[in-house]
Amino acid sequence: MKLRAIITGSTGMIGRSVLLECLKSNEVESVLVINRHSIGLTQMKMNEVIIKDFSDISAIRNELAGYNVCFFCLGTSSAGLSEKEYHEITYDLTVRFAHLVLELNPGMTFCYISGAGTDETEKSRMMWARVKGKTENALLSMDFKAAYMLRPGFIIPKGKLRSRTPLYNSVYKVMKPFYPVLKKFSSHVTDTDKLAKAMIRVVLEGYRKNVLNTEDINLIAGQIPGENTDDFV
Repeated sequence: MKLRAIITGSTGMIGRSVLLECLKSNEVESVLVINRHSIGLTQMKMNEVIIKDFSDISAIRNELAGYNVCFFCLGTSSAGLSEKEYHEITYDLTVRFAHLVLELNPGMTFCYISGAGTDETEKSRMMWARVKGKTENALLSMDFKAAYMLRPGFIIPKGKLRSRTPLYNSVYKVMKPFYPVLKKFSSHVTDTDKLAKAMIRVVLEGYRKNVLNTEDINLIAGQIPGENTDDFV
């Protein structure tokens, strides 16, 4: 199966890493990136659609048909936002987009970038964890061929990739000298390359779990393609 992928959030660190991996992969036939601003990249198997207002995705409806996977990497930090504001960006926008692409692409697989600490019970004292959990639950209840919620912990940016969140970049600078040690704790730390590889591979081969933590992500990315393992389905 060749992948025809929709990617949101490719101006950000994670979305950009997924896009670059898709462009390199022989398993990916075509890519549609949807952003508010152009990424300034031209590639034969990539198309780009610019939409200024994600609350009105019906404006690009005709562009969204003909794909079999969506890598949803669009998101924002909850810092400085009210629960209502964060809910609108994280839950409302994501679920609305998911319903539309599923309607246009029956049999699609949906991969959602969530985060470590997300609370699927929706009862956490942390606002962002409740909203992320609610979003995951909504996506998992939809009639996708498969849906995977990826919950990475600390993500090491590879190459020239950097987060658009200033606080994350500040933490990155402080923690960088300790990365050789951090890499030993695979249950908490991954990197952008591994995350991107895992997202593509889980769509191609399936996985025994729908909610993937950092350890799962590193396992999937580290396995040899085609290698037999009880974790894949």
